[in-house]
Amino acid sequence: MDTLTDMQQAERKLEVVVLRPLTQTSRRWYVWTASLLVIVGIGIVAYINQLANGLAVTGMRDRVIWGLYITNFVFFIGISHAGTLISAILRTTHAEWRRPVTRMAELITVVALSIGGLMPVIDLGRPDRIPFLLQYGKISSPIVWDFISIATYLTASLMYLYLPLIPDFALAYDRLRGATSSIRLKLYGLLSLGWLDLPEQRRRLTRGINIMMILIIPIAISVHTVVSWIFSMTMRAGWNSTIFGPYFVVGAIFSGIAGIITVMYVFRRIYHLEDYITAKHFRYLSYLLLAFDLIYLYFTFAEYLTTGYKMEEGENFLLRELLVGQYSLFFWVFVVGGLLIPATIIILPWTRKIPLLVLGSILVNIGMWLKRFVIVVPSLALPLLPTEWGVYIPTWVEIAISAAAFAGFALIFTLATKLIPIISVWEMKEGWERGLTARAPEPARSAPTLAPLAADTGGADEP
Repeated sequence: MDTLTDMQQAERKLEVVVLRPLTQTSRRWYVWTASLLVIVGIGIVAYINQLANGLAVTGMRDRVIWGLYITNFVFFIGISHAGTLISAILRTTHAEWRRPVTRMAELITVVALSIGGLMPVIDLGRPDRIPFLLQYGKISSPIVWDFISIATYLTASLMYLYLPLIPDFALAYDRLRGATSSIRLKLYGLLSLGWLDLPEQRRRLTRGINIMMILIIPIAISVHTVVSWIFSMTMRAGWNSTIFGPYFVVGAIFSGIAGIITVMYVFRRIYHLEDYITAKHFRYLSYLLLAFDLIYLYFTFAEYLTTGYKMEEGENFLLRELLVGQYSLFFWVFVVGGLLIPATIIILPWTRKIPLLVLGSILVNIGMWLKRFVIVVPSLALPLLPTEWGVYIPTWVEIAISAAAFAGFALIFTLATKLIPIISVWEMKEGWERGLTARAPEPARSAPTLAPLAADTGGADEP
């Protein structure tokens, strides 16, 4: 009985901690949100300027036709793998430690896909021509593949985020009466779909989550594979590679794990979730990060070794510029700061501390953004004729829109914490119940007697 009481108290504490951000807002939250809105507003002004004056206000020209926008596109699509793919893998393997972080991971996917999907639209001088992809697009075009795969991934990710939210919407509807507006309560009641935590409802919810869990893994892998094909299907030095598919997928998962660690740390500090997001979660995710770090380092070495060894003229010219030329600073910051330093932090036991692991995850995503930049721009700037290199210098318009993209990512996340529980309460309780059941002692077996069965008033069904 004491154990049940302790668990009930723990469950009540969890509900209070997780639901508090939905109704209580500090001054710092308003300042932070206002700052993000200002950055987003500046980006909107810059985009209006671009719409009015065309792509001439950017640094992109007829030779370097892609720049910051496509770099951001590839980066955000990569970050999106953080969530749904990692969450699905951890659910599939029944990793019990996943429970406090799955909601954050799934939310990262939806937000990153929403921001990343806008980048190609912004990159177009005529966004009104987007419908032409559906009207006149050819199925042989990688751009059409990209459009279809991202739309499918976003739809599946929204479903995968929503299904586990249903019990928590019902919890918010029950617990927040009188503490929030009637409009929000009606919204929670509508989204909870009449959830009463009945066995049949749990069975159907589990089945739905399991189906989406299996479907989301190949969908997520296909998305970044298709993104890589936009480059690798082109006969251009630096892009003409057969390993770009797995190379991009590994990079996406790598940067995605780093994104989870960073977001997890921020919410842990702001909302005081230390009891639920512990050092174990950072340690386990850092092990995953290290594994994909080493895999990505291997792919990077293999990619540049095979191109450099053959000394094909265009590839050799590009490789020299990456290693010792005008793009060498970006390249070596990516290698040292984005790969080697984070790996060293995780490998050494005395540096495997939460603040340093978070620093390593931030360095990973800085390095991975730079990696996407050196994939996109140098190959386009490489002269195809015996002339000078193409020049690409981002203008204030591109910088403002890029800053607005990152601010928009943070803004959507910030607003989401006021609408949905950032930790899955029902999954946490389910994990505790399973742990309690696993630790329960087996009933003692008495010696067989000749007493009639009807006289046995006890049994294993008693609490």
